[in-house]
Amino acid sequence: MAQQYRITLLPGDGIGPEIIAVAIDVLKVIGEKFALTFKFQEALIGGSAIDATGEPLPPKTLELCKNSDAVLLAAIGGYKWDTLPRHLRPETGLLSLRSSLGLFANLRPATILPQLIDASTLKREVVEGVDMMVVRELTGGVYFGQPRGIFTTETGERRGVNTMAYTESEIDRIGKVAFETARKRGKKLCSVDKSNVLEVSQLWRDRITELSKDYTDVELSHLYVDNAAMQLVRNPKQFDTIVTSNLFGDILSDAAAMLTGSIGMLPSASLGALGPGVFEPVHGSAPDIAGQDKANPLAQILSAAMMLRYGLDQPAAADRIEQAVLKVLDQNYRTGDIMSDGKTLLGCQAMGQALIKALM
Repeated sequence: MAQQYRITLLPGDGIGPEIIAVAIDVLKVIGEKFALTFKFQEALIGGSAIDATGEPLPPKTLELCKNSDAVLLAAIGGYKWDTLPRHLRPETGLLSLRSSLGLFANLRPATILPQLIDASTLKREVVEGVDMMVVRELTGGVYFGQPRGIFTTETGERRGVNTMAYTESEIDRIGKVAFETARKRGKKLCSVDKSNVLEVSQLWRDRITELSKDYTDVELSHLYVDNAAMQLVRNPKQFDTIVTSNLFGDILSDAAAMLTGSIGMLPSASLGALGPGVFEPVHGSAPDIAGQDKANPLAQILSAAMMLRYGLDQPAAADRIEQAVLKVLDQNYRTGDIMSDGKTLLGCQAMGQALIKALM
């Protein structure tokens, strides 16, 4: 009997509808091969939701997400909505979704695929063999801390305020996810903070160090965030698993992503203690190429693989998708963002068809 899952689809904006359509086709094929049935339900988020309802995360969308087994998100945002007030921006909808679902842990792999090693802007000897996971805290820190806002002082000058704050329990829960992730990988965890100047980072380092007593099989190290940024460029192979706060993780995970040569190839997973996770590519909505069949759907497809692995506990199906991605790259198929001499250029839909053929 087939295992059935309810999947909420959030195509979002820009190239989102194009790449998520390809992912759906791939999931249907993988479902047939592994006796999995997916009940897809589509909802609005981001700019498309603003245009249709006036808000970036409509209540109906949140309700559908809460009542699903997993959420597959494409991309949000675009130039059209950049001048809106902060509470109406597409990104606010995404932050609200993560907060409402309690998604406190963001997993972003950065792996150098042998077929794309020359796409990296760094030398081959620097990036060859890089395989890391950045575990980013997602619902605390400076993005959510209070007080926040732009205030007028007694002298009439405006003053912007954001608060970076973490409780012990918030640090402990992301720390446990990071240690468990490192335990399944290379058993090395680097915690990144700024404890030499920030009290919140001092607490962060204290709690991560205390947690390490329960994970004696995992080698723990600490780096200040500025040194970590330098080391990611100087010697990225030293890292296996990185754990860090919301703001630092936002920056470092993008830096790690670009080691691979294209942010268009990288997936992510956002997980909580209970309920559905959200799985999405790390790239943006690319409005400049939307509707032109130029988008790279591979990060979306790999996000679907992460959904199968981390959200639905179907690792064999996830492995099959990941192997198919490697196969099409071995066959020298490329989209524009990863194109190089001697390769075959495909559009978004054609790349999807190549993936499906590789799955057969």
